[in-house]
Amino acid sequence: MPNPYAEAGVDTAAGDLAVELMKSAVSATHNTSVLGGVGGFAGLYDVSFLKDFERPLLATSTDGVGTKVAIAQAIDKHDTIGQDLVGMVVDDIVVVGATPLFMTDYIACGRVVPGRIADIVAGIARGCAETGTALVGGETAEHPGLLGPDDYDVAGAAVGAVEAGSQLGAHLVQDGDVVLAIASSGLHSNGYSLVRHILSSRGVGYTDTLPELGGLVGEALLEPTRLYTAPLLSVIAAHPGAVHSLSHVTGGGIAANLARVLPVGSWVEVDRATWEPLPVFRVLADMAGTPIEDTEGTWNLGIGMFAVVSAAAASDVVASLGAAGLASWSVGTISTGARDLTGFEQGAKGVDGGAVRLVGSYAG
Repeated sequence: MPNPYAEAGVDTAAGDLAVELMKSAVSATHNTSVLGGVGGFAGLYDVSFLKDFERPLLATSTDGVGTKVAIAQAIDKHDTIGQDLVGMVVDDIVVVGATPLFMTDYIACGRVVPGRIADIVAGIARGCAETGTALVGGETAEHPGLLGPDDYDVAGAAVGAVEAGSQLGAHLVQDGDVVLAIASSGLHSNGYSLVRHILSSRGVGYTDTLPELGGLVGEALLEPTRLYTAPLLSVIAAHPGAVHSLSHVTGGGIAANLARVLPVGSWVEVDRATWEPLPVFRVLADMAGTPIEDTEGTWNLGIGMFAVVSAAAASDVVASLGAAGLASWSVGTISTGARDLTGFEQGAKGVDGGAVRLVGSYAG
């Protein structure tokens, strides 16, 4: 019997196969709090443990990975983009000190290719497992005519919990606090429209080889986003009261993201000389013919997170981060003294925060 939906370009059988292929990866993220959904329409998560909180606060975040997916599609490599999605979503939750509970994902595509969808979801599941997040549901939608046959986009949302009074933020930051930078693994998932523009203008393809990038261009640019949640939660627990605020360096760049988690009236000068930007940033800036400083509002340049910590505990926090596999270093000290703030970035994305500017020259 003819299937009008299939004739319109939607393959429900392929969608069912994709679900079967991803089942084991998704199930591996489940703990005893995950219950079966109602016919798969909704994921269920037992939050009885929240009764032990005095005043539980739920934290939520949603995001995608932007045009990084275009590079994954160009070189037909789809097993890391899911980790990028987890990084963009779950690492926003830990910023307030919350422990992630569960996540859902959404994949829109022009055509369901079961193996490709399974690769994407397997990457999401690995990221969820690494961050202690249950992947409780998702949706794959086929949009023929709207997206090309090999085009797709991914998005996700996550929920976490934190005890009221234990959340991190600008309200805890004090004069004299130390700002620690925590190393990124590369571009993470921001600024890829600029990356793609630079490569296109120079005639460089994703399947080209550039020794200065360590090999295939596309693979270098798909370096997965570093996941910070589990190490940061362990450090917060190990040093009660030491970590005052965290900033996830994503869209908007270095200064703007740090300014968002500082109190109004505070300021800090971030010393560029304390780190050397990763090679990928140097290579791209050189290709563009622009000073690397001009990209500070777009790329993370080697800093994936900031932690604002008490001065007394700064060295201990650095040691604990290192033990957890995260390199970190001091880039500046918070001040609340009066000064001329001309040239400082002050707040961002609708948040009235502190003032930040980068000073000096990069190492290397």
